[in-house]
This record gives sequence, C-alpha cells and structure tokens, in this order.
Amino acid sequence: MIIQALKTHKVTVRDRNLIKILDRFVTAVKNRSILVITSKIVSICEGRIIKTSKIDKKKLVEKEAEFFIPPEKSKYNITLTIKRNLLIPTAGIDESNGNGYYILWPRDPQKTANEVRKYLSKKFKIKNLGVIITDSKTSPLRLGTTGIALAHSGFKALNNYIGKIDIFGKQLLVTQANIVDGLAAAAVMVMGEGKEQTPLALIEDLPFVEFQNRDPSPKEVDQLHVKMSEDLYTPLLESIDWKKGKRFS
Repeated sequence: MIIQALKTHKVTVRDRNLIKILDRFVTAVKNRSILVITSKIVSICEGRIIKTSKIDKKKLVEKEAEFFIPPEKSKYNITLTIKRNLLIPTAGIDESNGNGYYILWPRDPQKTANEVRKYLSKKFKIKNLGVIITDSKTSPLRLGTTGIALAHSGFKALNNYIGKIDIFGKQLLVTQANIVDGLAAAAVMVMGEGKEQTPLALIEDLPFVEFQNRDPSPKEVDQLHVKMSEDLYTPLLESIDWKKGKRFS
C-alpha cells in the first residue's frame, strides 16, 4: 500500500467549491486507487461553519449531537456525543485550522463521496476509483487520535471472513475486517493533524480492496453500523444516561 498526501492552498471560508480544489490539486489518478478527503474541507466548502463569537460551543454541540453526555461529567469539560452512530467528542465540531470558526460535520458526506467518485472516474477515464471522507476520533482507554471514515464509495468497506478457515483449519465465525476505517486511519496519519496543509491523499497498490464501479447500496452503508442494543459494548453504552440532542428531542 502506498499513500501520498497532497498539499493544497490554505482552505478557508472563501472556498466554496470542492470540485475546484480537486481539479487544482488532484492532477493524476490511477485505476484502482482511493482518494481520501478530510471532512473539514468538505464542510468549509459547504459553508458548514459558524464564527466562534456567534454561539456558545456547548449549545452548538447539544444541537448537533444525536445523544450527548454533559461536559460537567468529563474531567476535561468535553461533551461526549453520538452522531451518525459514531461515538465521538463534541459531535465532530472542531476549531483547529478553522481560523476563528467552528467547523461542523458535512451535511451529507455519503452524497459527496458518491459525487466525487463519479466526477473523477469520468475525468480520468478510470473504472475503479474509491473515495473516503475522513475525520479524526479518540478511542476509549487509548491516548491520541486516529482517522475514521464518515463515508466511502467505489469499494467494499468490509472484508468478510465468516465461514473461512484460519491457518489451522478452524472456521472463523465472526471476523469481518473493517477495510474503510483502516484505510482512513492510515491516510489521516500521513496527512497529519496540524499545519501540514495536506487535506487530500491518494492510496495506491491495494490488492486487498475489492473495488465496485458504483455507489455503495444503503444496505452496504448500514452494515457498517451496529445498533447500541446489539453492540459488543452494549452493557457499557446502555448504562449511561444519554441526553437527546436538541434537534432530536
């Protein structure tokens, strides 16, 4: 696997067209490659930004989250939330590289991933192209952030090992490899989290990825998510007194 981060200009509130950014900085794409895009520049181009002086962040998080735990419960005064079935701090709202703005999650990252895949596939005349929209997250009991996929298009997100055998002939009963989040984590690590100014990356040499010349079906998107009541960590998740976000209450 080869990952190449792509440097861009400083994407700011003046940018309003993601495709123009891609046209300028994504100059060549090989067949069977995956383009990774940070959700931050998608959101900026969509205008999903609010001046930090215009709103209290706590209220904004409670509005954007589906469920939340009040920040007073946290040693670090950070609101832990669930948004789009992902456990993430502050509903994904970020200030880093925002230049005085809160940057929210994109409106519909799946739609964006699909549109970008179709556009670039046509532009570069290639059949197999993947797209991932990423963000960073923390993990319980682990220090530091890692990348995660908010949306993908053009390839299978999971490699299913159920029913296959291991090296000693034992049948695998539950194993499914999360390809999309693994790729997101690797790409975000290469793109960086600070002032690298590389919000795009191209991944090549992917023999373990099964490409699909189409958008993922709703079923394929849904199968990535586990209901809280059916999760391995259900006893932990359901023991919390989650508050409903203002938009969902």
